Amino acid sequence: MTLGPDFRQDDEGREMTMTDLPPSLRILVDADACPVKDEIYKVAWRHEVPVTIVANSHFRIPVHPLVNRVVVSDGFDAADDWIAEQADARAVVITADILLADRCVKAGATVLANTGKPFTTSSIGGAIATRAIMADLRAGGDVIGGPAPFAKADRSRFLSALDAALVRLKRG
Repeated sequence: MTLGPDFRQDDEGREMTMTDLPPSLRILVDADACPVKDEIYKVAWRHEVPVTIVANSHFRIPVHPLVNRVVVSDGFDAADDWIAEQADARAVVITADILLADRCVKAGATVLANTGKPFTTSSIGGAIATRAIMADLRAGGDVIGGPAPFAKADRSRFLSALDAALVRLKRG
């Protein structure tokens, strides 16, 4: 039987519409201050995985069929909300935002910081607690240092982590 472009058959020959298909593997990027966009593109192209870069302003992206840009309103957390709504078990989310990471982990997504550090169900609680403590210290006027400068080792660790995450998700 020949099916139209919006249909295909499952392994048992049953017709399925495109809405019945599992969502495809993809990378969702919180573009705010993301220092590893070029690395994301390279890994995505190698694995032939689409990338969606999300921000609340226009920015340059490579002209490539696997790269898409989503510009959301400049409302509070609009980019985070869009990413969290799209996150599921077939998504790899790249973000340095711990609260967004928490939402995406709860949705079943694989979540990586731009340093390659994975956010998981077992690590996200500690990350949120540390964030809250640091916010309290800053609010109390305590002088605390920020994160260490982004280093070449962070970039390398990120590349390895993203590659490993995509390999794992492709294998199912």
